[in-house]
Amino acid sequence: MLSINPNEISVAKLHGYLLGSIAPRPIAFASTVDSDGNPNLAPFSFFNVFSANPPIMVFSPARSVRDNTTKHTLDNCIATKEVVINVVNYNMVHQMSLASTAYEQGVNEFEKAGFTMLASEKISPFRVAESPVQFECKVKEVVALGDEGGAGNMIICEVVKVHIQEDILDDDRKIDQHKIDLVARAGGSFYSRAKEGFFEIPKPIATLGIGVDAIPEHIRNSKTLTGNDLGMLGNVEEIPSNEDVAVFKKQTMERCAHILQATQEDMHKKAQDYLEKGDVATAWKILLIK
Repeated sequence: MLSINPNEISVAKLHGYLLGSIAPRPIAFASTVDSDGNPNLAPFSFFNVFSANPPIMVFSPARSVRDNTTKHTLDNCIATKEVVINVVNYNMVHQMSLASTAYEQGVNEFEKAGFTMLASEKISPFRVAESPVQFECKVKEVVALGDEGGAGNMIICEVVKVHIQEDILDDDRKIDQHKIDLVARAGGSFYSRAKEGFFEIPKPIATLGIGVDAIPEHIRNSKTLTGNDLGMLGNVEEIPSNEDVAVFKKQTMERCAHILQATQEDMHKKAQDYLEKGDVATAWKILLIK
């Protein structure tokens, strides 16, 4: 058995062991605003519910292991004492992952990830309209667990309003665990789908995705492509060049010219097939071929 003293290995390595073994973890998709009202959206998997009376949730934005900086979410919670915790289900997980990208201060992750900003009723931060359950919360206390890289900051918040989408309820008005289709985080790039098991999503932190808002409008407004599809398309560093698309088009004509006569909907479905296989580059070229 491998036995480890935490203070004898790097924080990054210890972090990996902790996240790989304490899993799956629920995801707090936290929406905040800064003191000027600018929105911020980010997911955190150090999270759970700790009390029902009063209704208390706790999540922890950790200081960066790499450079010891703090998260915008933490800064905003300290400044405004308000946060919306949105739960994450399978239909929005790729967009949620895209929102975890380390965008600069002032960038609106709602727009980058293609989410809809929904006004809250009791606090200032916006809700994620696509989330099946949204909790408006007042921050009661922030407990700093250290001042070095990797140190957590426990944000203790009280739920002041709950919003639940009707279509996840059963006949008794209770949440149907199959309908809500929750996902959770595990180690590395792995996630867990509550009703199926593990699946993997490339982590966007290594790259700066263009975001859903940079996808051409005719693709973004597709009636075929889903939020997950757009999340995958938005997690590329750049759109294929005209030259690359032209080469792809020529090769496609040589192999199967009939594809070029397909409708836009058919092309979007074809691109969707490649997205399901994880081939985002080919999907992009298909979408741009006409």
